[in-house]
Amino acid sequence: MPEKYHIKTTPVPPRLPRIGKHGIVDWREDCARCHNCVKKACVYDRHRQEAAYIRNLKHSDFLFFECMGCFSCVQNCTKDLLCLTINSEYKKLGNHYWTPEIIHITWQQAETAAVPVSGAGYRGRFAGHGFDSMWTDMSEIVRPTRDGIHGREYISTSVDIGKKPSYLTFDSDQKISGLPAVIDIPMPMIVDMNPAEFTLPQLESYIVEAVKLTDLIAIVDSAKWPSALNDNQMKSIEAYLPHIAFHLNPDAPEIPFDVVRKTRLVEIPDGDDVLSRIAELKEKYPGLIISVRVALDSKGVDRTVELSRSGVEVIHTVADFNGDEIGVESPGFIKDMIREIHTTLIKEGIRDEVTIIASGGFALPEHMAKGLLCGADLISIYLPLMIALECRLCSSCRPGLICPARLEDINFAYGVGRMRNLIAAWHLQLIELMGAMGMREARRLRGDVGRAMFFEQLEEEIFGTLFGSRKRA
Repeated sequence: MPEKYHIKTTPVPPRLPRIGKHGIVDWREDCARCHNCVKKACVYDRHRQEAAYIRNLKHSDFLFFECMGCFSCVQNCTKDLLCLTINSEYKKLGNHYWTPEIIHITWQQAETAAVPVSGAGYRGRFAGHGFDSMWTDMSEIVRPTRDGIHGREYISTSVDIGKKPSYLTFDSDQKISGLPAVIDIPMPMIVDMNPAEFTLPQLESYIVEAVKLTDLIAIVDSAKWPSALNDNQMKSIEAYLPHIAFHLNPDAPEIPFDVVRKTRLVEIPDGDDVLSRIAELKEKYPGLIISVRVALDSKGVDRTVELSRSGVEVIHTVADFNGDEIGVESPGFIKDMIREIHTTLIKEGIRDEVTIIASGGFALPEHMAKGLLCGADLISIYLPLMIALECRLCSSCRPGLICPARLEDINFAYGVGRMRNLIAAWHLQLIELMGAMGMREARRLRGDVGRAMFFEQLEEEIFGTLFGSRKRA
């Protein structure tokens, strides 16, 4: 059995006061000063921590909002003086898709590298937009052998990037011949370039270091080479190149031959001449795997299928950072577009001949598993790594503006440590999900919709015969 994939982590505390969700309001003027004050009975000892925090307070606008919502003090106060409040700064985090809950969970994972736990439990809706309308089948969770991260049974999270032949060819010596190059990575995730909407900060050197430590791959725009690496990384560049996939920007200077040939994967933008460009690169760099980046706009699904028919080995389908179809008035969500691509390729008998990388809207570890269940081979992320650095995902992220998270001041050890912790936390949760679903190999997740339930389908099956189909815009 191969050695288990493990990421070594250490806690990396935040640089700034936490923007928590809950805070306790205390009206001390009516306090009876009970000898057995309910504050001392806090399950998480938050009131004692708050007292220490206030003694060392430096800024009056950074109040203590680290209550876990256990409600023990609120419910047991004999004078009914305590009340749970919501932090107004917490409500401002993110947007309609990247909710404050997602950002807060990402901060916790980046700090501890552990699966987050909420004292207040889940208080959200039963179903919602995007991945929230999809549930994974946890029917195997009762089996003691499916004990995920505790190591009772080996669960592989590795996946392949590249073309898998539909049949084998043998030479005269009865040896397999003509096998295409394939990249094996230990987790179904790579790191993408930053979306155009977010310009701060320049994180390439941090990301490259983090993917090297976790044995993953990061896509780097060729326009940012060689400034993407710091001086220390350039001194040992041989160790970093296998973890870099250059996006060959046609408007940027050409990357030196000796640099590209030491990488395993490159990406090119889609265009009319994409097939001829692939042929040129294959001739110049034999064995190099080439991915084509396709925008999931109104023609994105059809274009992905067309390129698959043409023999392209890897296609990187990219929705917007919220996971929506690009430039469409009533956009579809990436999970539905992936399912359409996957099922179409299966019908045409060419699904194994192309690797589909999905990007956009993957905000939580469960989204990674759901993306694979919908039909992707692996996903790419960027914003979660930026949020790990205490980014608030401001909608007004522009060059020259003051960053409230002071991302321009982060140091290298802090940035790399938080990113590595987040990747490790995502890996642990993927194992937990796979164990609960009874899956021992991430490759088998691809397109296995039998391990998932979709709200739209369930609603149609249960209520469709009574009320008809739901009207959609």
